[in-house]
Amino acid sequence: MSRLELWGGIECTVLRAGGEWRDQLCETGHHDRDTDLDLIASLGIRHLRYPVLWEKVAPEDLRKPDWSWPDARLARLRELGCEPIVGLVHHGSGPAYTSLLDPLFPEKLADYARQVAMRYPWVRDWTPVNEPLTTARFSGLYGHWFPHGCDGRSFLTALTNECRAVNLAMRAIREVRPDARLIQTEDLGRVFSTPPLAAQAAHENERRWLSLDLLCGRVNSSHSWYDVMVSEGVPREHLDQLVAEPCPPDIIGINHYVTSDRYLDHRVELYPPETVGGGPELRYADVEAVRVPLPPHEHTGAEARLREAWERYGLPMAVTEAHLGCREPEESVRWLMEVWDGACRLRQEGVDLHAVTVWSMFGAMDWCSLLRRRDGNYEPGVFDVRHDPPRPTPLAEAVRALATTGRYLHPVAQEPGWWRREDRYLVGQRRVA
Repeated sequence: MSRLELWGGIECTVLRAGGEWRDQLCETGHHDRDTDLDLIASLGIRHLRYPVLWEKVAPEDLRKPDWSWPDARLARLRELGCEPIVGLVHHGSGPAYTSLLDPLFPEKLADYARQVAMRYPWVRDWTPVNEPLTTARFSGLYGHWFPHGCDGRSFLTALTNECRAVNLAMRAIREVRPDARLIQTEDLGRVFSTPPLAAQAAHENERRWLSLDLLCGRVNSSHSWYDVMVSEGVPREHLDQLVAEPCPPDIIGINHYVTSDRYLDHRVELYPPETVGGGPELRYADVEAVRVPLPPHEHTGAEARLREAWERYGLPMAVTEAHLGCREPEESVRWLMEVWDGACRLRQEGVDLHAVTVWSMFGAMDWCSLLRRRDGNYEPGVFDVRHDPPRPTPLAEAVRALATTGRYLHPVAQEPGWWRREDRYLVGQRRVA
């Protein structure tokens, strides 16, 4: 097996929230900096998750695309010997003439995907829709992003539309390039809980697989979510078509954050008020699982989640986002190294794990509020864009070492991150499960 690779990624979300558009490419300045790609290549990165977003190329009409920006950027990537993993929709709902609830969203995205593939037939790797389950939850269930749905019907309609869009988009792309690969990303965490909330935790732990199950053709009439989806208005023929003509990922891309694993606790008095949610009949605190002392057999972190995904699907995998937003840049190094070391251990066990992706090269703006507020809260990445030109952070040294040698030995990386230290707990040293 070849060496574990280090890939790169650029935070590129373009979406509507609260009546306005958010564009991370513009807000972090990458859109206007021609030299950013050279900075990335200088670290030894040879695979880069990169946007050719529908909302930016064809914002008004599918028949009137503007290719000037992606033409220049993808040409430069080719010159640098860096292969793009092209994303078409990144947490968005498409341009203003569609949405995740539009019955024709899948066909429209497939039309756009065909145009992109014809424009760049040399591109092999594709992510038509980034994190479909997460996007559907935030757009259709929690109301954070357009179309601001807050119900099961909106959530499941959006999710099915996204998965059908991935399926149809890859068919269109493969008409141009038959060996095109689907690198399907999804955030993956696990929900832990106190015993009274075990049913809620089980519900969420089943739900987290829905996008990948749909793409792999697993949501048939015996699947636990099939009848639920039909009862919420998802056309039975759409589900059956995904079973009959599945589109399993060539590589499952797992995105995992320190916030991905959650803990639900019915004893709301133990936690800060802002962590308490649920409905009128079921109130509970929802916190990062790393903030709670778990039983010894329960594990948080990327390695545990990757192992679960491997056991469920047995398909090639990669970590497609490894990022920690924090005030101390050394903690970002520790998080990357924990993910990297866990990936190396899994490969030694025989898991077909290709890469770890450092995210995001130029940081992100206002993700602590999920882009719902314009606070100007910037999280640096491998480079800090508050300087001109962007200044390397401590992550850059680690990235260069991992990308070129597969190893990074530094005292900073040997110390535990805050999520592994004893002072991290919200409710004291005792276990609460």
